[in-house]
Formats: sequence, structure tokens, C-alpha cells
Amino acid sequence: MTLPAVVPVDTTPISAAAAHDDLDPLWRAIVTESRSRQNDIHLPISFAFAERLCQAHPEADALVVRVAILLHDTGWARVDQDRIISEGFAGDWRRADVRYEHERHGCDIAREVLPPLGYDDAFITRVTDIIDGHDTRQESHSIEDSLVRDADRLWRFTPTGIALASQWFGFTPAHYCSRLHAEIMPELLTDAAVQMATAELDRAELLLRIEQLS
Repeated sequence: MTLPAVVPVDTTPISAAAAHDDLDPLWRAIVTESRSRQNDIHLPISFAFAERLCQAHPEADALVVRVAILLHDTGWARVDQDRIISEGFAGDWRRADVRYEHERHGCDIAREVLPPLGYDDAFITRVTDIIDGHDTRQESHSIEDSLVRDADRLWRFTPTGIALASQWFGFTPAHYCSRLHAEIMPELLTDAAVQMATAELDRAELLLRIEQLS
């Protein structure tokens, strides 16, 4: 059973909250790491979903969620770039060593970039506890963990996510959309994420002419 939202869920097309610029120094600190595996596209879109999930769950610590989702995939920049596709998107990709590696590197990056920006050890541990296992661990350990996990998946339901993931996995958009329905939607942990994913995927399938091009 998914976690119910505390307030009504915004399912309009995703967009950035222009007024939220408090994390700009952190964004600037990970520019180099954002250039791997299309993180300069994935991270901002996932971040926007995380902020919207925090609106639906005001009981969560929004700063932990926002910082964790911003940093969660930065570790891809420190793994062998050829292995990202050959191992991370083939075969039993969920258990690929490269996925565990990127989580460990992501924790390292968090510990490097957060202290100079004024974050204390206790906060950094809360962030790294989420990054460590966000792809490979079965269970969520907190509401903040759940929101990060859902935000990380929600970007896949947008036309941009469908386009990139279809290329990475070697699927047609129609095939990838069918996987979103069958495999990714059931992994979502919050009802807010399910509502957002459903609305995003409905719009994407119409825009990409999935029915006609399947």
C-alpha cells in the first residue's frame, strides 16, 4: 500500500520553483559531476519532482530530501563511463556492481561538497544514508528516503525521461512505456508519486504517439 498524501497533489506538468534558489551554491559545486550520464538533465527534473512531493508531504524534512535528490546520482561521474551502459542498463542491471559503485561515490561526493557549504555532520549522514542504497536497497528507511526514491523514478515518466531511457536500454518508446506501467509504477512508495506518474505518462504517451507507433 502506498503512503497517502497529506494535502492535495499537484499533477500539472512538472516545472521548476523559480523562487527556490537557496541551493544554488550546491548546484554550482557539482557541475563537473552533472556532466555524466545526462545528470544535467536527470537531476534538475528529479529535483523538481522532489520539491512537489515535499509539498504533498509537509511532514518530511524538505531540505534533506532536496539535498539528497540533488546529489544522489553524482557518483556516476566517478565510475568507468563505458560500464554505465554496458553493465548499468543490461542483463540483471539492478544488481550490477556499477550501481553499487555509483552509490558509494555519491556518498563520497556529498561528504566533500557539503561541509564547505555549512552543513553539519548529522545532516550529511542523513543525506548519505539515503544516497547509499537508493538504487540497490529494497526497502525505504524514512519518509525522506521514500520521497527521494519516488522522485528518482518520476522523471522516467516524462517525455525526456522516456527518450533517454529508451536509448540507454535499447528499447522503442512504446516498449519502455509498457515497462513503466508494469515495472516502475508498482515500485512507487507514495500515492502522490503514483498520481504524478499517471498524469505524466498519460501526457507523454499522447505526445509521443505511443498508440500509433507501437
